[in-house]
Amino acid sequence: MIIAVAQDAPASTSAAILQAAMAHGLTARCLTGDHGGDVIGIGGSLPAEDLALPGVLDVKPAHKSYMLASLECRSASTVMVGDVQIGNGAPVVIAGPCSVESREAQIEAAVAVQRAGATILRGGAFKPRTSPYSFQGLGEAGLEALAAARDVTGMPFVTEVMEPEMVDLVADYADMLQIGSRNMANFPLLKRVGKAGKPVMLKRGFSATIEEFLMSAEYIMAHGNSQVVLCERGIRTFDTTFRFNLDLNAVPGIKELSHLPIVVDPSHGTGRRSLVKRMSMAGIAAGADGLFLEAHPDPDKALSDGYQTITPAELRQIVQATAALSETLFGIDDDAAIEDIALETAALVAVSA
Repeated sequence: MIIAVAQDAPASTSAAILQAAMAHGLTARCLTGDHGGDVIGIGGSLPAEDLALPGVLDVKPAHKSYMLASLECRSASTVMVGDVQIGNGAPVVIAGPCSVESREAQIEAAVAVQRAGATILRGGAFKPRTSPYSFQGLGEAGLEALAAARDVTGMPFVTEVMEPEMVDLVADYADMLQIGSRNMANFPLLKRVGKAGKPVMLKRGFSATIEEFLMSAEYIMAHGNSQVVLCERGIRTFDTTFRFNLDLNAVPGIKELSHLPIVVDPSHGTGRRSLVKRMSMAGIAAGADGLFLEAHPDPDKALSDGYQTITPAELRQIVQATAALSETLFGIDDDAAIEDIALETAALVAVSA
Protein backbone atom coordinates (compact mmCIF):
# COMPACT_ATOMS: atom_id res chain seq x y z
CA MET A 1 0.00 0.00 0.00
CA ILE A 2 1.27 3.48 -0.90
CA ILE A 3 -0.27 6.53 0.75
CA ALA A 4 0.30 10.12 -0.39
CA VAL A 5 -0.07 12.83 2.26
CA ALA A 6 -0.49 16.52 1.38
CA GLN A 7 2.36 18.92 2.00
CA ASP A 8 0.18 21.05 4.27
CA ALA A 9 -1.28 18.10 6.20
CA PRO A 10 -0.76 18.14 9.97
CA ALA A 11 2.27 16.18 11.13
CA SER A 12 -0.09 14.00 13.14
CA THR A 13 -1.44 12.44 9.91
CA SER A 14 1.80 10.72 8.88
CA ALA A 15 2.53 9.83 12.49
CA ALA A 16 -0.91 8.20 12.88
CA ILE A 17 -0.46 6.15 9.70
CA LEU A 18 2.95 4.90 10.83
CA GLN A 19 1.56 4.04 14.26
CA ALA A 20 -1.38 2.19 12.70
CA ALA A 21 0.99 0.15 10.54
CA MET A 22 3.04 -0.76 13.61
CA ALA A 23 -0.11 -1.75 15.50
CA HIS A 24 -1.03 -4.15 12.68
CA GLY A 25 2.48 -5.62 12.61
CA LEU A 26 3.30 -4.09 9.21
CA THR A 27 6.53 -2.45 8.09
CA ALA A 28 6.21 1.17 6.96
CA ARG A 29 8.63 3.73 5.56
CA CYS A 30 8.12 7.42 4.85
CA LEU A 31 9.67 9.33 1.92
CA THR A 32 9.15 12.81 0.52
CA GLY A 33 6.98 12.72 -2.60
CA ASP A 34 7.06 14.85 -5.75
CA HIS A 35 4.34 17.06 -4.29
CA GLY A 36 6.46 17.96 -1.26
CA GLY A 37 4.39 15.94 1.16
CA ASP A 38 5.04 12.51 2.62
CA VAL A 39 4.67 9.27 0.71
CA ILE A 40 4.29 6.28 3.01
CA GLY A 41 4.91 2.75 1.82
CA ILE A 42 3.37 -0.04 3.88
CA GLY A 43 4.13 -3.72 3.50
CA GLY A 44 0.48 -4.76 3.59
CA SER A 45 -2.89 -3.04 3.84
CA LEU A 46 -4.50 -0.84 6.50
CA PRO A 47 -8.26 -0.68 7.14
CA ALA A 48 -10.03 2.31 5.61
CA GLU A 49 -10.79 3.76 9.04
CA ASP A 50 -7.07 4.11 9.77
CA LEU A 51 -6.71 6.25 6.65
CA ALA A 52 -9.64 8.62 7.27
CA LEU A 53 -7.26 11.41 8.25
CA PRO A 54 -6.85 15.05 7.21
CA GLY A 55 -4.45 15.51 4.28
CA VAL A 56 -4.52 11.99 2.85
CA LEU A 57 -4.40 12.64 -0.91
CA ASP A 58 -4.28 9.19 -2.45
CA VAL A 59 -4.18 5.53 -1.47
CA LYS A 60 -2.83 2.86 -3.81
CA PRO A 61 -3.82 -0.47 -2.29
CA ALA A 62 -1.76 -2.51 -4.78
CA HIS A 63 1.90 -1.95 -5.50
CA LYS A 64 4.99 -3.60 -6.87
CA SER A 65 7.11 -5.60 -4.46
CA TYR A 66 9.73 -2.85 -4.72
CA MET A 67 7.20 -0.21 -3.70
CA LEU A 68 9.64 2.41 -2.34
CA ALA A 69 11.83 2.20 -5.44
CA SER A 70 8.88 2.28 -7.85
CA LEU A 71 7.49 5.12 -9.94
CA GLU A 72 4.25 4.79 -8.00
CA CYS A 73 6.12 6.20 -5.02
CA ARG A 74 7.96 9.00 -6.81
CA SER A 75 8.53 10.08 -10.39
CA ALA A 76 12.21 11.01 -10.01
CA SER A 77 14.93 11.21 -7.39
CA THR A 78 18.26 12.91 -6.94
CA VAL A 79 21.09 11.79 -4.69
CA MET A 80 23.68 14.17 -3.29
CA VAL A 81 27.24 12.89 -2.88
CA GLY A 82 29.06 15.69 -1.14
CA ASP A 83 28.07 18.67 -3.28
CA VAL A 84 27.57 16.60 -6.45
CA GLN A 85 24.04 15.75 -7.59
CA ILE A 86 23.29 12.47 -9.35
CA GLY A 87 19.99 12.40 -11.24
CA ASN A 88 17.77 15.00 -12.95
CA GLY A 89 20.69 16.89 -14.44
CA ALA A 90 23.88 16.65 -16.45
CA PRO A 91 25.48 13.18 -16.37
CA VAL A 92 27.97 12.73 -13.55
CA VAL A 93 31.39 11.17 -14.16
CA ILE A 94 32.80 9.01 -11.36
CA ALA A 95 36.37 7.90 -12.02
CA GLY A 96 39.55 6.63 -10.44
CA PRO A 97 41.68 3.50 -10.09
CA CYS A 98 40.14 0.10 -9.45
CA SER A 99 42.26 -0.28 -6.32
CA VAL A 100 43.91 2.22 -4.01
CA GLU A 101 47.63 1.49 -4.39
CA SER A 102 49.17 4.06 -2.04
CA ARG A 103 48.45 7.48 -0.59
CA GLU A 104 50.66 9.21 -3.15
CA ALA A 105 49.27 7.22 -6.09
CA GLN A 106 45.67 7.91 -5.09
CA ILE A 107 46.29 11.65 -4.81
CA GLU A 108 48.02 11.63 -8.21
CA ALA A 109 45.10 9.73 -9.75
CA ALA A 110 42.52 12.01 -8.11
CA VAL A 111 44.19 15.16 -9.45
CA ALA A 112 44.41 13.60 -12.92
CA VAL A 113 40.77 12.50 -13.15
CA GLN A 114 39.55 15.80 -11.74
CA ARG A 115 41.49 17.70 -14.41
CA ALA A 116 39.92 15.38 -16.99
CA GLY A 117 36.42 16.34 -15.82
CA ALA A 118 35.38 13.77 -13.20
CA THR A 119 33.49 15.14 -10.20
CA ILE A 120 33.41 12.07 -7.91
CA LEU A 121 36.42 9.91 -7.12
CA ARG A 122 36.34 6.12 -6.94
CA GLY A 123 38.85 3.63 -5.57
CA GLY A 124 38.75 0.29 -3.81
CA ALA A 125 40.22 0.06 -0.32
CA PHE A 126 38.76 -3.44 0.13
CA LYS A 127 38.68 -5.56 -3.03
CA PRO A 128 36.67 -8.75 -3.56
CA ARG A 129 38.72 -10.79 -6.02
CA THR A 130 37.94 -14.06 -7.75
CA SER A 131 41.39 -15.41 -6.91
CA PRO A 132 42.45 -15.51 -3.25
CA TYR A 133 45.98 -14.69 -4.43
CA SER A 134 45.07 -11.43 -6.18
CA PHE A 135 45.62 -8.04 -4.55
CA GLN A 136 42.88 -7.59 -1.94
CA GLY A 137 43.29 -3.89 -1.20
CA LEU A 138 44.97 -1.82 1.49
CA GLY A 139 42.06 -1.81 3.96
CA GLU A 140 41.86 1.15 6.29
CA ALA A 141 45.11 2.54 4.89
CA GLY A 142 43.29 2.72 1.56
CA LEU A 143 40.43 4.65 3.16
CA GLU A 144 42.95 7.08 4.61
CA ALA A 145 44.49 7.52 1.16
CA LEU A 146 41.09 8.27 -0.36
CA ALA A 147 40.38 10.81 2.38
CA ALA A 148 43.74 12.45 1.68
CA ALA A 149 42.88 12.66 -2.03
CA ARG A 150 39.56 14.29 -1.11
CA ASP A 151 41.41 16.83 1.04
CA VAL A 152 43.64 17.76 -1.89
CA THR A 153 41.00 17.90 -4.63
CA GLY A 154 37.74 18.55 -2.79
CA MET A 155 36.16 15.61 -4.64
CA PRO A 156 33.82 13.32 -2.67
CA PHE A 157 34.61 9.63 -3.05
CA VAL A 158 32.82 6.30 -3.27
CA THR A 159 34.37 3.03 -2.14
CA GLU A 160 33.17 -0.50 -1.61
CA VAL A 161 32.11 -2.04 1.69
CA MET A 162 32.06 -5.83 1.74
CA GLU A 163 30.81 -6.87 5.18
CA PRO A 164 28.11 -5.62 7.57
CA GLU A 165 30.72 -5.38 10.32
CA MET A 166 32.79 -2.97 8.20
CA VAL A 167 30.02 -0.49 7.37
CA ASP A 168 30.69 1.88 10.27
CA LEU A 169 34.40 2.02 9.50
CA VAL A 170 33.93 2.71 5.80
CA ALA A 171 31.12 5.20 6.45
CA ASP A 172 33.42 7.16 8.77
CA TYR A 173 35.61 7.93 5.74
CA ALA A 174 33.53 7.65 2.58
CA ASP A 175 30.99 10.04 1.06
CA MET A 176 29.21 7.14 -0.65
CA LEU A 177 29.16 3.41 0.06
CA GLN A 178 29.43 0.97 -2.83
CA ILE A 179 27.76 -2.44 -2.83
CA GLY A 180 29.63 -4.53 -5.38
CA SER A 181 27.98 -6.91 -7.81
CA ARG A 182 29.07 -9.95 -5.78
CA ASN A 183 27.20 -8.54 -2.78
CA MET A 184 23.99 -7.38 -4.47
CA ALA A 185 22.14 -10.21 -2.71
CA ASN A 186 24.04 -9.95 0.58
CA PHE A 187 20.90 -9.04 2.51
CA PRO A 188 22.55 -8.46 5.91
CA LEU A 189 24.90 -5.99 4.21
CA LEU A 190 22.02 -4.27 2.38
CA LYS A 191 20.12 -3.89 5.64
CA ARG A 192 23.18 -2.46 7.38
CA VAL A 193 23.94 0.18 4.72
CA GLY A 194 20.25 1.04 4.86
CA LYS A 195 20.87 2.21 8.42
CA ALA A 196 24.20 3.95 7.75
CA GLY A 197 22.86 7.30 6.59
CA LYS A 198 25.24 7.55 3.61
CA PRO A 199 24.39 7.48 -0.11
CA VAL A 200 24.76 4.02 -1.65
CA MET A 201 25.95 2.92 -5.10
CA LEU A 202 24.33 -0.47 -5.75
CA LYS A 203 25.87 -2.51 -8.57
CA ARG A 204 23.86 -5.12 -10.42
CA GLY A 205 24.85 -8.76 -9.91
CA PHE A 206 26.38 -10.77 -12.75
CA SER A 207 23.19 -12.75 -13.38
CA ALA A 208 20.54 -10.65 -11.62
CA THR A 209 17.23 -9.83 -13.26
CA ILE A 210 15.98 -6.25 -13.27
CA GLU A 211 13.40 -7.14 -10.62
CA GLU A 212 16.05 -8.73 -8.39
CA PHE A 213 18.20 -5.63 -8.83
CA LEU A 214 15.35 -3.34 -7.77
CA MET A 215 14.47 -5.62 -4.86
CA SER A 216 18.03 -5.24 -3.57
CA ALA A 217 17.56 -1.48 -3.72
CA GLU A 218 14.28 -1.95 -1.85
CA TYR A 219 16.15 -3.72 0.97
CA ILE A 220 18.29 -0.62 1.45
CA MET A 221 15.33 1.75 1.26
CA ALA A 222 13.15 -0.37 3.52
CA HIS A 223 15.79 -0.03 6.23
CA GLY A 224 15.73 3.74 6.16
CA ASN A 225 17.98 4.91 3.32
CA SER A 226 16.39 6.45 0.19
CA GLN A 227 19.74 7.70 -1.16
CA VAL A 228 20.35 4.88 -3.62
CA VAL A 229 21.99 5.06 -7.05
CA LEU A 230 21.84 1.99 -9.29
CA CYS A 231 24.79 0.90 -11.41
CA GLU A 232 24.46 -1.28 -14.51
CA ARG A 233 27.87 -2.95 -14.76
CA GLY A 234 27.30 -5.76 -17.22
CA ILE A 235 25.96 -9.29 -16.94
CA ARG A 236 27.24 -12.72 -17.96
CA THR A 237 25.73 -14.31 -21.04
CA PHE A 238 26.52 -17.32 -23.21
CA ASP A 239 28.94 -15.19 -25.24
CA THR A 240 32.51 -15.46 -23.97
CA THR A 241 33.93 -12.80 -26.31
CA PHE A 242 33.77 -10.19 -23.56
CA ARG A 243 34.35 -10.37 -19.82
CA PHE A 244 30.77 -9.16 -19.34
CA ASN A 245 28.06 -7.72 -21.58
CA LEU A 246 26.86 -4.22 -20.75
CA ASP A 247 23.07 -4.48 -20.64
CA LEU A 248 21.98 -1.06 -21.90
CA ASN A 249 18.36 -2.22 -22.07
CA ALA A 250 18.47 -1.93 -18.30
CA VAL A 251 18.86 1.86 -18.36
CA PRO A 252 15.61 2.93 -20.09
CA GLY A 253 13.92 -0.21 -18.79
CA ILE A 254 14.60 0.69 -15.17
CA LYS A 255 13.57 4.29 -15.80
CA GLU A 256 10.13 2.96 -16.77
CA LEU A 257 9.91 1.18 -13.41
CA SER A 258 11.87 3.18 -10.84
CA HIS A 259 12.64 6.74 -9.80
CA LEU A 260 16.18 5.89 -8.70
CA PRO A 261 19.12 7.37 -10.66
CA ILE A 262 21.15 4.87 -12.67
CA VAL A 263 24.74 5.05 -13.94
CA VAL A 264 26.62 2.66 -16.21
CA ASP A 265 30.04 1.06 -15.77
CA PRO A 266 31.54 0.41 -19.24
CA SER A 267 34.85 -0.64 -17.67
CA HIS A 268 33.45 -3.81 -16.11
CA GLY A 269 30.65 -3.99 -18.67
CA THR A 270 33.12 -4.66 -21.48
CA GLY A 271 36.38 -5.65 -19.78
CA ARG A 272 38.25 -3.95 -22.62
CA ARG A 273 39.89 -0.55 -22.54
CA SER A 274 39.33 -0.13 -26.28
CA LEU A 275 35.53 -0.32 -25.89
CA VAL A 276 35.04 1.97 -22.90
CA LYS A 277 34.71 5.22 -24.89
CA ARG A 278 32.05 3.99 -27.29
CA MET A 279 30.05 2.21 -24.60
CA SER A 280 30.21 5.30 -22.39
CA MET A 281 28.50 7.26 -25.15
CA ALA A 282 26.02 4.44 -25.68
CA GLY A 283 25.17 4.51 -21.97
CA ILE A 284 24.53 8.25 -22.01
CA ALA A 285 22.44 7.90 -25.17
CA ALA A 286 20.37 5.26 -23.36
CA GLY A 287 19.59 7.85 -20.67
CA ALA A 288 22.07 7.03 -17.90
CA ASP A 289 22.55 9.62 -15.17
CA GLY A 290 26.30 9.15 -15.20
CA LEU A 291 29.34 6.99 -15.81
CA PHE A 292 31.37 4.87 -13.39
CA LEU A 293 34.83 4.47 -14.92
CA GLU A 294 38.18 2.97 -14.01
CA ALA A 295 40.94 5.47 -14.80
CA HIS A 296 44.63 5.38 -13.88
CA PRO A 297 47.64 7.54 -14.82
CA ASP A 298 49.40 4.39 -16.11
CA PRO A 299 46.84 1.60 -16.63
CA ASP A 300 49.41 -1.00 -17.67
CA LYS A 301 51.00 -0.72 -14.23
CA ALA A 302 47.72 -0.76 -12.27
CA LEU A 303 47.54 -3.40 -9.53
CA SER A 304 44.11 -4.57 -10.71
CA ASP A 305 41.94 -4.41 -13.84
CA GLY A 306 44.50 -2.53 -15.92
CA TYR A 307 43.20 -4.13 -19.13
CA GLN A 308 39.87 -2.31 -18.76
CA THR A 309 41.24 0.92 -17.27
CA ILE A 310 41.54 4.13 -19.31
CA THR A 311 44.06 6.96 -19.11
CA PRO A 312 43.19 10.50 -17.94
CA ALA A 313 43.52 11.67 -21.55
CA GLU A 314 40.94 9.11 -22.67
CA LEU A 315 38.73 10.13 -19.74
CA ARG A 316 38.82 13.75 -20.89
CA GLN A 317 37.67 12.71 -24.36
CA ILE A 318 34.81 10.73 -22.84
CA VAL A 319 33.75 13.64 -20.61
CA GLN A 320 33.69 16.06 -23.53
CA ALA A 321 31.95 13.72 -25.95
CA THR A 322 29.29 12.51 -23.54
CA ALA A 323 28.53 16.03 -22.31
CA ALA A 324 27.92 17.18 -25.90
CA LEU A 325 25.88 14.06 -26.66
CA SER A 326 23.73 14.45 -23.55
CA GLU A 327 23.04 18.09 -24.29
CA THR A 328 22.10 17.25 -27.86
CA LEU A 329 19.75 14.43 -26.97
CA PHE A 330 18.18 15.68 -23.76
CA GLY A 331 18.95 19.32 -23.06
CA ILE A 332 18.32 21.63 -26.01
CA ASP A 333 15.19 22.69 -27.92
CA ASP A 334 16.89 25.08 -30.39
CA ASP A 335 17.38 23.28 -33.73
CA ALA A 336 20.44 25.33 -34.74
CA ALA A 337 22.13 24.71 -31.40
CA ILE A 338 21.40 21.00 -31.69
CA GLU A 339 23.00 20.91 -35.15
CA ASP A 340 26.12 22.69 -33.88
CA ILE A 341 26.50 20.29 -30.95
CA ALA A 342 25.86 17.30 -33.19
CA LEU A 343 28.76 18.39 -35.41
CA GLU A 344 30.95 18.90 -32.32
CA THR A 345 29.98 15.46 -31.02
CA ALA A 346 30.82 13.85 -34.36
CA ALA A 347 34.25 15.48 -34.28
CA LEU A 348 34.88 14.28 -30.73
CA VAL A 349 33.84 10.76 -31.64
CA ALA A 350 36.25 10.82 -34.56
CA VAL A 351 39.05 11.94 -32.26
CA SER A 352 38.28 9.27 -29.66
CA ALA A 353 37.93 6.45 -32.20
